[in-house]
Amino acid sequence: MIDDDGEGAAPDDVGDGWRLIGAQLRSQWGGLALGVFAGVCWTAAKVSVPKIVEIAIDRGMAVGDQAVVTRCAWAIAGVAMVSAFFTGLRRYSAFREARRTEAVLRDRLFAHLSRLHFGFHDGQQTGQLMSRANNDLQQIQNAVVLVPLAVANLTTIAAVLVVLLLIDPILTVLALGSLPLLNVLAQRFSRTLHPTMVAVQQESAELSAVVEETVAGIRVVKGFAAEDTQSRRLRHEADDLYEASMSGAMVRARFAPGLETLPNIGLILVLGYGGHQVMNGNLELGSLVAFNAYVVLLIWPLRMLGWMVAMTQRAAAAAQRVHEILATEPAIVDPAHPHPLPDGGGALEFEDVSFAYGEDRPVLARFDLHVPAGQRLALVGATASGKSTVAKLLPRFYDVDQGSVRIDGVDVRDLALLELRRSVGLVFEDTFLFSDSIAANIAFADPDASMERIEHAARLAGADGFISEMPHGYDTEIGERGFSLSGGQRQRIAIARAILADPRVLILDDATSAVDPTKEHEIRDALMEVMEGRTTVVIAHRPATISLAERVVLVDEGRIVADGPHEELLRTSERYREVLAAAAAREERSRHEGRDGDRPGSGEEAVVPS
Repeated sequence: MIDDDGEGAAPDDVGDGWRLIGAQLRSQWGGLALGVFAGVCWTAAKVSVPKIVEIAIDRGMAVGDQAVVTRCAWAIAGVAMVSAFFTGLRRYSAFREARRTEAVLRDRLFAHLSRLHFGFHDGQQTGQLMSRANNDLQQIQNAVVLVPLAVANLTTIAAVLVVLLLIDPILTVLALGSLPLLNVLAQRFSRTLHPTMVAVQQESAELSAVVEETVAGIRVVKGFAAEDTQSRRLRHEADDLYEASMSGAMVRARFAPGLETLPNIGLILVLGYGGHQVMNGNLELGSLVAFNAYVVLLIWPLRMLGWMVAMTQRAAAAAQRVHEILATEPAIVDPAHPHPLPDGGGALEFEDVSFAYGEDRPVLARFDLHVPAGQRLALVGATASGKSTVAKLLPRFYDVDQGSVRIDGVDVRDLALLELRRSVGLVFEDTFLFSDSIAANIAFADPDASMERIEHAARLAGADGFISEMPHGYDTEIGERGFSLSGGQRQRIAIARAILADPRVLILDDATSAVDPTKEHEIRDALMEVMEGRTTVVIAHRPATISLAERVVLVDEGRIVADGPHEELLRTSERYREVLAAAAAREERSRHEGRDGDRPGSGEEAVVPS
C-alpha cells in the first residue's frame, strides 16, 4: 500500500505482484488457451523433424531407397508449413492477450486513481503515478507475451526428454545430467535478480517524476533560470537508474555463462559416447543424428530460461508497484445508504467543525457557519487562515475530523458523491483547463450540452467577447492547460464551466484573482446575474469582488472573528482592514513584477493553500 505522504509502504508480501498477474491471466484463460494450443502444435511440429531425419537416414540413405528420402523431404516441408502457421497464431494470440492485460490493468488503475481521495493525491508525484500506468504495465505486458512461449518451451523439453529416453537412456543421462544444476542456478538467479528489478522500476519512476515536473513547470523553471538545477536533478536520477540497471546487468553477467554453458556440456558428452556406440554397431547413425538434433532442440529453450526469469521477475516487481496503488482504499466513499438531497436553495451549515491536513495543527477549530439559501457570502482571511479549506469540505474533497457539514439539512457524508459534487460548483484560483476546444472545456460537466447553453454560460461569465474574436471561436483549441490564454481568460472560462453545470451552491475561490483590476468590472455584472438566487461562497481579497456579497465573514486561524456587511466590517474590524491592506500590497507587488493576469500566458504563480 502507498502512504498518503507519497512513500511506498513495505509490501505485505512479495507475492502480491504474482497474484495480480495470476488473477488477470485467469480472467483471460480462453485467449491464452488458444496461444498455448498453438504453442503445443508448434512444438509437435518441431519435435517431429529429427525423427523424420532419422527415418530418411536409416531407412532411406543407408539402404539406397530414394523414395523414402523423397517422402521424408516432403514430410519435412509439410511440417515446416504447419510450424509456420502455428508460430504466427501463437505470436498473434500472445500479443493480443498481452495488450488486453495491459489495457485492462490500465483501465483499472486509472479508474482507481480517479476514485482515490485528495489526501492520497496531495502526497503523490505525478511522474510516479504515470510511471506505474505506463512503464510498469509495459513490463507486465512483456511477461504475458511469454506465457504461450513458456508453455511451448516446457512442452518441448518434456517431449524431447521422452524421445531421448526411447532412443538411448544412457545417452539421455549424459545429455541431461546438467539439468539439476541448471535448475539450482536458475532459482538462485531469480532470487538474486528480483530486488534489482524492483530498484530499476522505482528509479525509472523517479526519473519520470523529474521529467514530468520539469515539463509541467517549464514556465517556473525558465522564470527562475533554473534549467541547470533541473538538469542536475535529472542527471542524479539518471545516474541512480543507471546504477540500478547495472546491478541487474551484473547479476545477469554472473549467471548467464552458467545458463549458457551447462546445456552444451550434454551435447559434448553425447558426441563422444554416441559416436563410440555407432562405430561399435550398437546405435544406428540416423538415431545418433536425431539424438543430437533433439539435444540441440533443447538448447534454445534452456538458454531462454535465464531471459524469461529476468522478464518475469521484472514483471512481478512492476505488478507489485501497481498492486500498491490498487490496494490503497479510498478514504472518501459513498455511504452505504445515501440520502437524496432534498429540494432546497442550498442552505449551508458548518457545525463545530475541526479539520487538519494529516498530523498538522488544525486548519479549522470548532468552526461554525450558517449560510441561508440563496445568500451571497464572502470569506475573507489571510493566507493559511482556513478559508479555502471551507470550500474543500463542502464537496467532500476531505472529511471533517469533528463536527458536520450540511447542505439543505443533509450531512454531506450521507450524500452520494456524484449528487453532492454536481450540486456544488467550484472555480478555483489555480485554474486548470484541458487540451481541447473552448466549447469542450465549458461543457466539461455535461459533454452533451447544446451550443446555446455553452454560449449562454460564456456570456454570463464575461467570456463570450474574447472567445468570439478567436480564429475558430468556440472551436479554438487552447493547448495544454490553456496557457495560450491569459490568466483572466482562463478564469472566465472556468467560471463559465461552473455556470453550465448549474449547481445548487457556487464556490468562487479567488476566481477573479487573475483578472486585471481595470477589467474586473467586465464580469462583475455577469457574476451578479449568476449569483442571483443561488447560494454563493466567494473567497476573495479585492474589495470590488467582496462587494459582490451581501455578507462577509472574516476567518482567522480557523475561526470566524468578524461577520457582517463589507462596509460595516471596514468601520468596526481592525483585523479586517489589515487583511485587505496586506492583500492589496501583495497585488501591487505582483503588478510591479509584471504579472498582469490578462496578458496571454500569464497567471501561473505559486499558490499557498489556505
